[in-house]
Amino acid sequence: MRINNFFSALKKDKLALLALFYLLFAVFISIVVQWIPIDPDQLDVIHALASPSPAHFFGTDEVGRDYFIRVLYGGRVSLLVGFLSMLMSMSIGVVLGLVSGYFGGFVDAILMRIVDVISSIPWIIMVMVIGMIFGRGFLSLIFVIGLLSWMEIARLIRSEVLSLKEREYVQYARFLGIPSGKILFSHIFPSILPTTITASTAAIASSIMVESALSFLGRGISAPMSSWGSLLQSSQKFLQKAPYMAVLPGILIILTVFSFNKLGEVLRKSLDPAALQGA
Repeated sequence: MRINNFFSALKKDKLALLALFYLLFAVFISIVVQWIPIDPDQLDVIHALASPSPAHFFGTDEVGRDYFIRVLYGGRVSLLVGFLSMLMSMSIGVVLGLVSGYFGGFVDAILMRIVDVISSIPWIIMVMVIGMIFGRGFLSLIFVIGLLSWMEIARLIRSEVLSLKEREYVQYARFLGIPSGKILFSHIFPSILPTTITASTAAIASSIMVESALSFLGRGISAPMSSWGSLLQSSQKFLQKAPYMAVLPGILIILTVFSFNKLGEVLRKSLDPAALQGA
């Protein structure tokens, strides 16, 4: 079973195992952080930019809020943005990739030209335009990232479907007159599921990076809500006096993106038969 292959691969790759434990711990903390009896928005300007201490593990920010708890809440936002953006981009990319690859011809040409046109537009321009239309905020950020990151997924799924639709079982299903929708989702989609799962981990990592970049540029999460990217953005004004404000969210972004990519690598090797044969 492929799930057994995955756990066997994890046992052999200690770094991937650590990545999995880190991600599980990060998700767990994001869930339980709301029950920690510290208000992330409580101001204490008298102790603004206080150094790390037993009372404040990573000091306080420019208005005296506990920085460690804000980083934990920021992690919840960053992970949620990454996950929801992935769902949106994967939904668009997988559906369009399936349709484009299966029907081919005029449908394929039109959809791929749309992909090419959108991919050719600098993402910062699209961010500015979409931001002006929908404004800044949590939901609009997810919408922006989802709209900007489905094109490569569509290309990837299309290439898989182009190969799969020539298989004998698909040809036989078409010969029997089985509806195209049923063939796509009952016969072809299960075959591309390993690719879809692997692409999902990469999409989450990419979404977290994009969210961090947009927040750093001032186009992402807006106050009072915080994310790792927005915390990095606000910390740049205090690098000399409070360098810890940049260190913690920066390290967590790197660790999280690396962990998702590492997990995706192991998933690809354990779920993809071609990768298994080449191993």
